[in-house]
Amino acid sequence: MTDFGNYNDPFETYPIDTARLRRVAELAAEQAGWAKALPKGQGRGIAAHRSFLSYVATVVHVVVDEKGNLTIPRVDTAIDCGFHINPERIRSQIEGAAVMGLALAKHGQITFKNGQPEQKNFDGFVLTRIDDAPLDVRVHIVPADWEVPSSGVGEPGLPPFAPALCNAIFAASGKRIRSLPVADQLKV
Repeated sequence: MTDFGNYNDPFETYPIDTARLRRVAELAAEQAGWAKALPKGQGRGIAAHRSFLSYVATVVHVVVDEKGNLTIPRVDTAIDCGFHINPERIRSQIEGAAVMGLALAKHGQITFKNGQPEQKNFDGFVLTRIDDAPLDVRVHIVPADWEVPSSGVGEPGLPPFAPALCNAIFAASGKRIRSLPVADQLKV
């Protein structure tokens, strides 16, 4: 039996390193201005994790107006993917993860009726459009030398988005989102 606990890579090469996780959390928080107070109706949320042997932390800044409308002025994501050659590719993957993460967290839902999916194509499945997307997505790449082996950058930016978004919504509105999609749970 194969052990996929470390993506089938040896722990000697890719050990679980909580210092790297802490580093991305601190970097994302610092770059997002975590210590600065926000006006009423605004909040920041953070989440961090390790996947595909990379460490990622995301801070989502939200504004929730008096009617429960949600906007996202800024997202800051820090990634430690080890040694890297093409930082622009990393940025584009993480920027895409912010848009996809918002689409899944806010609208991502497949419903069924009589055992059949009701959404047959993209006309029945809500995607994030440009007017709903985060206004500013900033990617902060932790520098690494040859000593730190390379790791994944395609998927790791996605998982921390939804929990960071829900934490930000709570900070802005006091309302805990306990199930996804967020959809209209904030509407009054």
